[in-house]
Amino acid sequence: MDYQPVVVQKHARPATAKHSPESRYWRQFKHPVFIKEYAPVTSIQFSPSKPHRYAVTAATRVQIYAPRTQKVTKTISRFKDVARSGNIRPDGKLVVAGDDTGLVQVFDINSRAILRTLDSHKQPVHVTKFSALAPTQVLSCSDDTTVKLWDVPSQAEVVTFHAHTDYVRSGEVSTSNPHLILTGSYDATMRLFDTRTSQCEMIMGGDSSNAVPVEQVKMFPSGTMALSAAGPILRLWDLVAGGRCLRAFSNHQKTITSLAFDGSAGRLLTGSLDHMVKVYDVSSYKVVHTMRYPAPVLCLAISPDETHIAAGMSDGTLSVRRRQPKASEGADQSFAAALKSGAFETFLGGALPVIGQGRTKSKIKQKPTGDVDELRIESRRARRLKEYDRLLKGFKYSAALDSVLRKNVPPTTAFSLIQELIHRDGLRSALAGRDDVLLEPVLRLLVKHVTDPRFGEIVCDVSCLVIEMYTPVLGQSPLIDSLFMRLRKKVLAEIRFQKELVKTKGALEMIFASATLTAA
Repeated sequence: MDYQPVVVQKHARPATAKHSPESRYWRQFKHPVFIKEYAPVTSIQFSPSKPHRYAVTAATRVQIYAPRTQKVTKTISRFKDVARSGNIRPDGKLVVAGDDTGLVQVFDINSRAILRTLDSHKQPVHVTKFSALAPTQVLSCSDDTTVKLWDVPSQAEVVTFHAHTDYVRSGEVSTSNPHLILTGSYDATMRLFDTRTSQCEMIMGGDSSNAVPVEQVKMFPSGTMALSAAGPILRLWDLVAGGRCLRAFSNHQKTITSLAFDGSAGRLLTGSLDHMVKVYDVSSYKVVHTMRYPAPVLCLAISPDETHIAAGMSDGTLSVRRRQPKASEGADQSFAAALKSGAFETFLGGALPVIGQGRTKSKIKQKPTGDVDELRIESRRARRLKEYDRLLKGFKYSAALDSVLRKNVPPTTAFSLIQELIHRDGLRSALAGRDDVLLEPVLRLLVKHVTDPRFGEIVCDVSCLVIEMYTPVLGQSPLIDSLFMRLRKKVLAEIRFQKELVKTKGALEMIFASATLTAA
């Protein structure tokens, strides 16, 4: 009868916190680049147009970075005071920014020349943004409690809103309707303005005595819902239902300072003073991933192609995390671009795949086929035995045990061999005649896995046999004595732990029993 190799027992692995597909995706944003600025980074914004350069506002300058190299390509420093809210126009040609003197300036992004100066605010301007649907209009929100919409060519105010009663620190023009403006203020309210009526059409929040200043607001691309951040609490508002609060939730420990959507607006990113950036699934508003930063996060942005996440911190650090997009993502985007452009000749040229037909590639290599009547002799390669199987086959029990006590051998293999030795009644002979050098790996294996529920029973059996065999020589080797003491301490600690578990189990059973009686 042929020798049967040792069967390595498979045990159920202890439950581990495996990363979800969502978490694995966000973990692809790695290799962060840290850039030190002279002052806190207060604003970051990616250009909607390729190559998606981004504007970083810190101290008295606005810097334009290239996403591929993370290098500064342009520096705009023509400010008399601290610059605020550098914003690139959707076509990527102009930049607008405010400062603490109340001045709003429009620059050419290439020549850095000042094209327009909008001087009407009396206090610092913290928000300056181009309208997505009306590129010639600029929104500005100031600490003088006013919200203004400017016409850039004529350098004139289109409309001014005075409804807020405190600093206005956040605001944006709707991406679905150029006449709607959403703002958030330190008067604890979020307001929706309409430029056609020059009135505040909706007020959200601010109805309680302990209301918290609104730090950030964000409108969904559809224009039907909006988000506001006040302190550590995030609120979702239904604009269609008259500004009704649908839900409020908090997963940060400190004030939320920034809100950002990913490219499809399916995920919401929030940055906070607690050093955390959290990613929410907007379908359930559950946190699907968390990123930790070394300092309080003041601003946050994600590139439209979802390859870069940039965060500005209070200590002047700019952190940029990058993700390498897969080749299939680029192919899908180019395919969609070709469809949108109406390049029908591309289909005739065969450059694009047939619509609705996927590409398949066989994983099985084609084998050469011979003649139908050809006689083929089947050959089987002999299975090579592992080292411990060869030693076990030769009845070298001690050497077989030594071969599985090495560091690179998994414990399941080691204990499967020990189990085989017990079945062969050869464990005593394998353990016999060992000095302190050969006995040390045996004891280290027992100490390491005595509390492992997969091997606890067999460890106890082997430990009893080792203690019985080597009690007469205890005290001759300090190393062996210390290992025996460690084994004893771990066993006593495990016994105490099991007693606590039994007590806890009994207490829970009493609680469940009383709850059942109360319900009955």
